[in-house]
Amino acid sequence: MSLAEKKCTPCEGGIPPFTREEAEEYLKRVEGWNLTDGTIEKDFQFKNFKEALAFINRVGDLAESEGHHPDILLHNYRRVKIMLSTHVIKGLSVNDFIMAAKTDKLER
Repeated sequence: MSLAEKKCTPCEGGIPPFTREEAEEYLKRVEGWNLTDGTIEKDFQFKNFKEALAFINRVGDLAESEGHHPDILLHNYRRVKIMLSTHVIKGLSVNDFIMAAKTDKLER
């Protein structure tokens, strides 16, 4: 089953975040995402401000349905940076990569 077909599961803490090696393995399954210190992020570019805002709204709807909320930055009027981490464990979990895969599908 692909990551985009999975559902985020609630995380209330008590589990360790991914090691860098685990995160790098999952990173191979999502295109264009970058691993930073405890997060994965990707920059999306759109034709204009309106399209960027529409994408942000789609990401927001997805986040609500998955119960997993990214940090979102709109910059340079038509670029959107999505930053994912599992806040409660202060690092990465499978949920972040599920959200990344599903977010990529929203871009289309």
